Amino acid sequence: MKITLYGAAHEVTGSCYLVETASNRFLVDCGMFQGSEKAERRNRIPNRINAKNLEAVLLTHGHLDHCGRLPLLMKAGFKGPIYATAGTIEIAKLILLDAAGIQEGDTKRENRKRARAGMQPLEPLFKLKDVQRVIEHFRIVEYNQPFKLRSDLTVNYVDAGHILGSACIEVVTTEDGKPFKTVFSGDLGQYGVPLMRDPEVIRQADAVIMESTYGDRDHRTLDDTVKEFQDIVIRAVENRSKILIPSFAVGRTQTILYHLAEMFRKGLVTPIPVYLDSPMAISASRTYLQFANIMDSEITDLISSGQLRNDLATLVTCESAEQSQALNTVNGPCIIIAGAGMCNAGRIMHHLRHNLWHDDCNVIIVGYQAHGSLGRALVEGMPKVKVMGETVSVRATISSLGGFSAHAGQSDLLRWLEPMTNDGPQIVLTHGESHQSQELASAIRRKFGMDSIIPGLTDTIDLARKYEVKQDQLPVNSSTN
Repeated sequence: MKITLYGAAHEVTGSCYLVETASNRFLVDCGMFQGSEKAERRNRIPNRINAKNLEAVLLTHGHLDHCGRLPLLMKAGFKGPIYATAGTIEIAKLILLDAAGIQEGDTKRENRKRARAGMQPLEPLFKLKDVQRVIEHFRIVEYNQPFKLRSDLTVNYVDAGHILGSACIEVVTTEDGKPFKTVFSGDLGQYGVPLMRDPEVIRQADAVIMESTYGDRDHRTLDDTVKEFQDIVIRAVENRSKILIPSFAVGRTQTILYHLAEMFRKGLVTPIPVYLDSPMAISASRTYLQFANIMDSEITDLISSGQLRNDLATLVTCESAEQSQALNTVNGPCIIIAGAGMCNAGRIMHHLRHNLWHDDCNVIIVGYQAHGSLGRALVEGMPKVKVMGETVSVRATISSLGGFSAHAGQSDLLRWLEPMTNDGPQIVLTHGESHQSQELASAIRRKFGMDSIIPGLTDTIDLARKYEVKQDQLPVNSSTN
C-alpha cells in the first residue's frame, strides 16, 4: 500500500490521502485548505490524483477541511461512491451547501466590482449543482460493519468521538494471503466529554495514519474550562456586556449550548439571551437531535425528557440576515454565537467589526485557529486587526478556552494509540503544524520506544517498505530531531 498526502501535511487543514494498492486507488477524505487566502488558493484537485480512475472516497467526517474538495473532485471526473456514516453525510450536506452558497454570493459581489473596472468575471470554486452531484454519490456505512471495497480490501468504520458521525477507518488489504491493516485516525475527540462517545478502542494495526492537531500539549481540564466560561458569563451579567463566540457550526456550537444549559439549570449563572446567529449551526443542532441515539447517554436523556429545551428557554435562533443585523442594536448582557470558528468568514465578521473596539465586549475563542486567520491574530494579542477590509482596534477582552476543543490533546492521542503499539505499527503523523507533530513524535518515542514519520505535502509513503518516502525531502522522526 502506498499513501500520498495531498493536504494536512505540516498543517491542519486540507486532509486528503491518495491510497494505492496492487488493485485499487481511492481517497481517504478530500478536504479544503482553510485559514488564509494563500492557503485557500491551493484548493484544487492535483492531476496526480487522476480523479476519473479512483475507485471510491472514504470520508472520516463532515468538517470542511475533510470534505470541502469533494465538489471539485466531481468536476475533475470522479464517478465512484463516497462512503460515510449517516451522521457524517447529513453534516457534510449542510457544510458543503453552505460553502457553495457563500462562494456563489461572494463571487457575484466581486464580479459586480470587476465589471465596473472592465475586468473579466470570476467563477466560484464550486456551485450548488456541484454539491448536489456529491450528495448523489454518498453511500451510508454503519459503525463496526466491515464491507468489501474489493475482494482483497476490507473497510471498517469505528467511532472517533470527534463530532457527530465521525469515524476512524480501518483498511485491511490482503496480498499473498497475508492481511495488512492500516488505521486512519481521522480527527479524534477527547475522552470523557459531553455529547460524544469516547473514541473506540482499536487493538491491532500494522500502520497508523494519525492526526496531531494538539500533539504538543493537553487542553485545560473540562472542569477548569467550564469554570472560566462561567466566570466570563457572570462578569458579563454584572457589567451588562456582550459576549461574542466565534464557533464552528458543527460540534463546538452544540458543546457550548450544552454547557450554557447546564449553568442555567443549576443556577450557576442568571439565564441571559443567547443568540444563535448561524443558519448552518441551527440546522446542525437539529441534526444532532435527530441522531441522539449515537451520542453520549447523558445528552440523550436530557433530550428525551425535554429538560434541555427548558434549560435553553432564552435561546433565540437568527436565520435571516435581518435578524442577524438587528443584533447590532441589542444591548447586553447577552451571548452571540456565530460562525465561522476561525473568524475568516460568516456572520461573526460583522459582529467583530461592530464590537471589537468596545472595551465592554468579550470574545471567547473555543477552537483551533489556523495561521493567517483573524482568530489566530486575536489569540496572539494583535492590537489592531483587519475585519472585512477595515482596520479595527482590539479593545475587547479576548479569552481562549481550549478545553472545549473537539480534538484530542496529547495524552488522549497517546491513549488512543496505545492498544495498537504491541504490534509495532508504522506510525505516520499528519494533520498538525510542524511543532505539534514533532512534539507528539517525541512523546510517542518516550512512551512506546517507537519512531514516527512526519511526511510533507505530496510525499508518498510505501507502507510495505518501512518509512520510505519518495521525495528528496527526508522523513522527519523523533530520533533525528
